[in-house]
Formats: sequence, C-alpha cells, structure tokens
Amino acid sequence: MTAGAIDCDIHPGVPDIKALLPYMNEFWQESFVARGIDGFDMMSYPLNAPITCRPDWRVKGQRPGASLDAMRSQALDAFGIGTAICNPLTGGQIAVSESMGAAICSAVNDWIREHWLDKEPRLRASIVVPAQAPLLAAEEIDRCASDRRFVQVLMPVACEMMLGRSYYWPIWEAAARHGLPVGIHAGSMQRYAPTSTGWPTHHLHDYVAHSQTFEDQLLSLMSNGVFNKFPDLRFVLLESGVTWLPGFIWRAVKTWRGVRAEVPWMKQSPADVIRENIRLTIQPFDAPDRDAVERIVEQIDADHMLLFASDYPHWQFEGDAVVPPGLSADLQQKMRVDNPLATYSRLKEIVQ
Repeated sequence: MTAGAIDCDIHPGVPDIKALLPYMNEFWQESFVARGIDGFDMMSYPLNAPITCRPDWRVKGQRPGASLDAMRSQALDAFGIGTAICNPLTGGQIAVSESMGAAICSAVNDWIREHWLDKEPRLRASIVVPAQAPLLAAEEIDRCASDRRFVQVLMPVACEMMLGRSYYWPIWEAAARHGLPVGIHAGSMQRYAPTSTGWPTHHLHDYVAHSQTFEDQLLSLMSNGVFNKFPDLRFVLLESGVTWLPGFIWRAVKTWRGVRAEVPWMKQSPADVIRENIRLTIQPFDAPDRDAVERIVEQIDADHMLLFASDYPHWQFEGDAVVPPGLSADLQQKMRVDNPLATYSRLKEIVQ
C-alpha cells in the first residue's frame, strides 16, 4: 500500500493575481492589468492571524504554505505522509463576475499543476471551481478531470444559496460523472453574513460560526434529495470540526421522524444517509481531552467516516500531535490509509 499516511487537507499558499496571469488568456491578462487589480491578494485567511499558520511553520517573507520545500520538511516528512491532497483556498469564488471567477479558478488549477504536482510526486489536488457559476464549474471539472492527479472537486461551505438546491446540480453531476468526491471546505463567498443574525465583528466569531453553516448545508443536501439523485456521490467536510456531528444527527433524526411526509424521497434515516455519504477530516477535532474524543467517536458510530488531515499550515494542534488522543490503533490505521482510499478512488492508482 502507499508509503505513509494520506493527508486529505493541506493548503498551498496561492499567489496573487499577478503570478496567475500567465495561466489566463490574453483578454483576462489585459483586463486585470487595465483595471489595476493584477496585484489582488487572494489570501483567504487573515495573513497574520495565529490560526492561519503555526509560528514555527512561517517562512520569513512568504505567505503561509507558499514554500514547497517547507511543506515537505514540516508536513510531508515530519508526519510520515505518503500522499497529500492540496486544497487551494482561492479568491476566485469571491468574484461577482462569473467569467472572472472562472478565469481565476482555472488559472489556480493550472498553476498548482505546474508548481506543486509536477514537482512533488506525493501531492494530489482538488479542482477549484467557480461556485457562482455552476455550468462553468462543470466545464472546469471536465477540463481538469483527465489529469488523474486531481482527485476531488472543491467548494466553500458558504455559497450564494443552500447547496442542496438544483442550481448546483450541474456541479454534482459532473463530479459524479468523473467519480470525484466533493470537498466542502470552511470558507465563504462573502455574499451573506455567516450567522443568522448578522455580521460578526471578529475572525473568532466568523470561524466558529462555520460549524452551523456545515450543519445547514448538510441538511440541505439531504432534504433536497441530492443523495437520491446522485447516490454514488460522496461529500467530504473539510475543516468542519467533528464534535458537532453527534448532536446534529440526533436532532435531524428526531425531526425527520415527525415531518418526513414533506420529504418523501428521504426513505432512509438522516443518520444512515450521513454515514453512507459523508466523510469528515479530523482537523480540527475540537475536543478537550481523551475521554471526550472517545465519547464522540462512539456516538458517531461510523469509524469509516473519519479521514486523516494535518490542515497544514493552519494552527490546529501543538507539536506533532496531528491525531487527537483517544483514538485506537485500528481507527488510526483506517483514518490514515483505509478510509481515504475508500473515499478517493483515484488514490488507489498510486498504491504500490
């Protein structure tokens, strides 16, 4: 099998627009320069926020995650990672213009192919797509899917509307057609406030509020029949946290039993749908100690759902404690190798 663990969530530092211009057509190259936005910085996390990068992982003069050599030594080698999936967090999905957003996303995919995948055989990547333009997103999936090093489609959790709506079904159809899971990552298109009562005043609130957004989107996918329409499609919740899931499952099941008549296509309990179709990365795990970790894993009652991830270079743990305490050796093996291989079919192609 693969040498080492499979890291399902690492973040290369995507450069500014100027570095991506060579990967755009002549129109967009001229357009970004003429509008004076060719220096636009697409850093999704606040550059100097502590959670954005661990102090010992920062490289002077570079944005977090921008150095491939640093990633090799600080993550791939340090954690014994045999394969890692790059999830570029890009500003292309913030653009109001659908065509501009598509141009940025396409450039990011070509950039990461040349500067990361071609230079490090242990790396794979997600296809970044313009969530504001589902038809263009489907075209981008079709364009990139022939490169087997792209193993997933990447979307932010906070989009322009609920992800279960048929508006997004062209994306799900394209992903399913190519056998690609869809990664839903913490992040926003900044169209709406991240809370139900308005905009927070600090990054702390914005970041913590994302767990509720994941709950909302998960329920939207189920109640709108996405898993009925695309039964073989898997969704991976990236950087969503884990500890909110047991309580959410309990409440979803309880409520479904009372109002299931309004969603007759949901023949299965939400608990069964989630366990069959949803996977979660383990960083951040958000549990205070070993006992809490053990209880959460027991309550989820589905050890095939959890995927190993370092979330490099984001600061989610101290030292080398990339796996939370309280996980059995058997579960760790499943998270590190077995579950990722079962989730990402293209990773099986690199098994020795």
